[in-house]
Amino acid sequence: MTEDIKKIMAEIGFNAKAACAKLSTASDDEKNDALHLMADRIDRNKEYILSENKKDIQIAKSNSLSAAMIDRLSINDLGIKNIASSMRDIAKLNDPVGRELESWDRPNGLHIKKISIPIGVIGIIYESRPNVTADAASLCLKSGNTSILRSGSDSYFSSYAIYESIKEGLNQTSLDSNAIQLVPSKDRDAVGLMLGGLDSSIDIIVPRGGKSLVSRVQSEAKVPVFGHLEGICHVYVNEKADITKAIDVTSNAKMRRTSICGAAETLLIDKAIYKEYLPKILSKLSSLGCEIRGSTEIKDVFPQTENVSDTDWATEYLDAIISVKVVKDIDEAISHIKRYGTGHTEAIISEDEKIAKYFFNQVNSSIVLCNASTQFADGGEFGFGAEIGISTGKMHARGPIGLEQLTTFKYTVYGNGQTRP
Repeated sequence: MTEDIKKIMAEIGFNAKAACAKLSTASDDEKNDALHLMADRIDRNKEYILSENKKDIQIAKSNSLSAAMIDRLSINDLGIKNIASSMRDIAKLNDPVGRELESWDRPNGLHIKKISIPIGVIGIIYESRPNVTADAASLCLKSGNTSILRSGSDSYFSSYAIYESIKEGLNQTSLDSNAIQLVPSKDRDAVGLMLGGLDSSIDIIVPRGGKSLVSRVQSEAKVPVFGHLEGICHVYVNEKADITKAIDVTSNAKMRRTSICGAAETLLIDKAIYKEYLPKILSKLSSLGCEIRGSTEIKDVFPQTENVSDTDWATEYLDAIISVKVVKDIDEAISHIKRYGTGHTEAIISEDEKIAKYFFNQVNSSIVLCNASTQFADGGEFGFGAEIGISTGKMHARGPIGLEQLTTFKYTVYGNGQTRP
C-alpha cells in the first residue's frame, strides 16, 4: 500500500466527518435545493457523461466482460434523464430527519421522545452501475448523511463524470462540498482502508456489486454493513394459481432484466398443475430467449429443457437461465426456498388468500410477494424514491435501503427538576 493512497483516504475520512456537523442539521429546503442543482448539472452535462460511459464500455469489451456486466454498465439518454429525475423525486420526499417516532410520559413526570437522526458517514463501495453514484449521493444527502463513494474500476470514468456534475451543483449551495466525495483512484487498497473505517470516520458500509465484493466486505469490514451476498430469488406457482398471472409474472421476474439482483433464478411449481401449466410458462420464457434447466419430468412436458444439476439451485445466474422444479406442495416449496434461498426476494402465484398468507408467514426473506414480479424488489418501486441497496440482514434495516433506513434515532427527555432516588 502506497503512502499516497493512505494520505488521500485519511483526508477523505476527515473531511467527511467534518462535513457531518453542517449536513446533519441542514434544513429540508437546503437539501432539496442542492438536489435540484445537482440534477440540473446532470442534465446539462449529459453529453460528457455519455462520452465517459463509452470509455468504460470500450474497456469492458476489450476485457471480455459478460453481456450482463456490460448491461449494468451502460448508460443512454434515457438513463441520464432517469438519474436526474430520480434526484428530483428524492427532493420531493419528506425529510426523514427530526421526525418524532414515538413519545410517552413516565409516572415521575418525564416526557420522552424518540427522534430520527442521520447515521453519520456512509461508505458506498460499488462496481458496474454508474447510476449508483447519483442514487447513493442523493439518498445520503437527503437523509443528512455524508457519503464516501468508491466506484468499481469498470465504471470509473462514468461514475467520476456523474460525480463531477454532482459536485458542480453542490458547490453552488451553502452545504459543505465534502458532504459527497468520490475516491479519485482505482487503487484497490482504498477499499481495504474504507473497510477499516478510516480511523472511525465511517459509520456504515454499503456494498453494491458481485458476490466476491460483498463477501470481502462482510468478512473484512470493521464497521456495520448493509447488504446482501446473493439474490437467489424464487417464483412459486401454487396449484391455486391463475395461469395468465403465472405466465406474465414468471416471464417478467426472469426476463425483464436478467442482470439485477431481483431477477428470479428458480421456478417452483406444484405437481398437481405442472403438466398443464409448465408448457405454457416455459414456452413464454423460451420465446424470450431463456434457457430452461430441469429434471426428466420437466423434459417430458417441455422437451427443450436442459439437464439441471444440484449446483443450479444455489446459483445466481444473472443471465437468461432459469432452473425449474416440480414440488409436491407448498411445504416442499418453502423447504426448497429455506435451503437454497439467500433471504432476498420470493414470490408466490396463488388465488388462495390463506395459502398466500401461509407462504408469507413461513418465508422469512426480506421481500415476499404474491402475484407480482420479483423485479419489484427495488426502493423506487416501494415509493422510497430510490435505494442505496438491498439488505438481507436482520439488524436495523432490511429490504430496500431508502431514506428512512438511512436514519437512526436518539431519545430526548424533558424533565422539571426530577432526580433519581
